[in-house]
Amino acid sequence: MTMRNKLALLLVLPALASCGMLPGQDRQGTGGEEKQAAAQQPTPSATPTPTGEPASAGELTAITSRKIKHDDNTLRIDLTQLKRSGKIVTLTWTVTNLNTDGSWYVGANLGSDVLDYTTSAVSLIDPVNGKRYRVARNGAGEDAACVCSRVNQHLKPGGGLEMYAVYGAPPADITKVNVEMADLGVFNDVPVS
Repeated sequence: MTMRNKLALLLVLPALASCGMLPGQDRQGTGGEEKQAAAQQPTPSATPTPTGEPASAGELTAITSRKIKHDDNTLRIDLTQLKRSGKIVTLTWTVTNLNTDGSWYVGANLGSDVLDYTTSAVSLIDPVNGKRYRVARNGAGEDAACVCSRVNQHLKPGGGLEMYAVYGAPPADITKVNVEMADLGVFNDVPVS
């Protein structure tokens, strides 16, 4: 487990315990559309790696990778982990700018609206049960922040950015889900470890 995942888990666990999201506690509602609980403290922002060094290249092996074209940019997306821990699951991935010149602005490409500079629009889809799991939030109101990366930055040529998002876990018998990455496409049959 990377240091970023450990930190995210430490921030999430106290809130999950108080909201009944940990094993042995009752949870209100059902399915992936339920209100998902998370940390009451701000989560760490994702930070870009130095230009020319893909993020986490030596730390995590990609589960699956894909090159895509987005706004005249060539990007590589490496899904590095989809890990279950009790009643939550954490997705981590890296986006690398493969352009030789020109930066790619992450901005709201993975957010829920044009001013949302997070990865809140990345969702998990359970094709067996027909459910969508949205990123966990640190409350129920409109101001509830997602438990996910903040990504209001530019990726320089060759630069990479590691990102994450936390979700309520699908049922234990679901071993694969689809990962929908907003404007960046869908990864099918991603294994849950």
